[in-house]
Amino acid sequence: MTFIADIFKQSPEIALFLALAVGYWIGKFQFGKFQLGGVAGSLLAAVVLSQVGVHIDNGIKSVLFALFIYAVGYDSGPQFFRSLGRQSIREIVMAAVLAVSGLATVVVLAKLFGLDKGIAAGIAAGGLTQSAIIGTGSSAIEKLGLAADETARLQANVAIGYAVTYIFGSFGAIIVCVNILPWFMGRGIRDDAVKAEAEMLKGARVYGPGEAPALPDLVGRIYQIEAASGQTVSAVETSAPGGTITIERIKRDGKIIGVDPDLKLENGDLVLVVGRRSGVVGLEDRLGPELSGADGMELVVTTRDIAITGKDFVGRTVGQILAASSDLRHGIYVLAVTRGGARLDLRDETLIQAGDVVTVHGVQEDLQRLASHVGPAIIPSDKTDFVFHGFGLVVGLLVGLLVLRIGSIPLTLGAGGGALLAGLAFGWYRSRHMTMGNLPSAASTLLRDLGLAGFVAVVGLQSGQQAVKTIIESGISIFLIGAVVTILPLIITMLVGRYVLRYDNTAVFAGALSGSRSANPAFGEILDKAGNSVPTTPFAITYALANVFLTLLGPLVVAFV
Repeated sequence: MTFIADIFKQSPEIALFLALAVGYWIGKFQFGKFQLGGVAGSLLAAVVLSQVGVHIDNGIKSVLFALFIYAVGYDSGPQFFRSLGRQSIREIVMAAVLAVSGLATVVVLAKLFGLDKGIAAGIAAGGLTQSAIIGTGSSAIEKLGLAADETARLQANVAIGYAVTYIFGSFGAIIVCVNILPWFMGRGIRDDAVKAEAEMLKGARVYGPGEAPALPDLVGRIYQIEAASGQTVSAVETSAPGGTITIERIKRDGKIIGVDPDLKLENGDLVLVVGRRSGVVGLEDRLGPELSGADGMELVVTTRDIAITGKDFVGRTVGQILAASSDLRHGIYVLAVTRGGARLDLRDETLIQAGDVVTVHGVQEDLQRLASHVGPAIIPSDKTDFVFHGFGLVVGLLVGLLVLRIGSIPLTLGAGGGALLAGLAFGWYRSRHMTMGNLPSAASTLLRDLGLAGFVAVVGLQSGQQAVKTIIESGISIFLIGAVVTILPLIITMLVGRYVLRYDNTAVFAGALSGSRSANPAFGEILDKAGNSVPTTPFAITYALANVFLTLLGPLVVAFV
């Protein structure tokens, strides 16, 4: 054991990554429908490893959490700002219900078991995983006018209560939000997250890596001209009964010739027809027999996102744009138009705004011609815009330093709240200016996973030894009271959310519930289960409110106990 302790003393980062590896391994085991998950597993492994003594700087914890919460905010910024309004009332009520029920639970249990003000404030801080309560509670104790030694004793008890209850405060929130809530709702987080995402995408199917439709909407076919001999290219393209088609390549007498709208097709010409399946398939009667292939007729088509900035498009309706840009649209097939990540319903009266993104399909030459008029093409890249995101994190951390005082009570977003707010703002700005701020999905996933799991592991390594020691010395009663403070307010809030606020989507509900408790580890597990960002918006709203509501509990607990 001494040998291991020496290794951890020389290189504490070994303990951190060992906790992650062991924790994610433990998290894979499934007991019926219950699965611990990688985040909770990392916390448990870190507590065990902490018993040999590990000292990790607080700065590591702050950096890891800032990276996690910034990436979460950045990914959901457009959706978050779009959702603000009257529809956010449910999240406000959720955060308030949990804070009030948390306060009532702490006060009632403190009176039942004869706890002093310090232990009660510490249990509130640890059981509700709101570290700011330590500061507000200790400050309130200092203003009670007690003797100096009694004040010091009560303030020390705040730290003891926090150390004993914080570990289960994180772990219990995961159990409720990730395991109990889906059982209570009768539906899984993943299923409802997919359902909510489909509603946002208005029925569009999103394919995962390596997936592709067996029957693609846009196809190409080669035909040998017989029935269409003597017709011009433009006449053939506009007369297809199943939809618009384009002739992208013509081969005559064994040679590729230029495609011109007024060019007349001749008997025996080979033409490559591209378009939507309904228009391309079944043209034998109108053009001639279909061929399986021909040398030189291969053509590469590309799907590209283009940010709409051109003055001929911004501020005009879809109907106006279609009427004025028939020549520009030749060979271009619009797959979708999105605004702030949300798919637009394209009707003639739909107004196009600056920053909207059109996803188009066509050959490279046509796409370049379109981009020169519509706006810059968004080129996929695996490079991260560190200038953009570096400034984003700086802004967020600076905002987190701001303190607003209401009387003697300091209110602050902290590093986590500031990074979340900056992530939301910079993510929204990126949705309006798509040529800057690139953050590949793989990079974002790494920031979220490593940031959260690493943060939780550091918490376990720092406080696990003290928590176990205090439980042994003081008995298990404080731990059990803390477990009730962790679980009961979440259950009460869950019941209010389901039967009063009428949450019916498990993924959205789980995000709101975890945010109302500032339960970052639980939220990380929820995101992992969901597989998309659906839970993030309700979490972001309730999380911001919870940072304020729960921080206020410190002096209230001291006043009522």
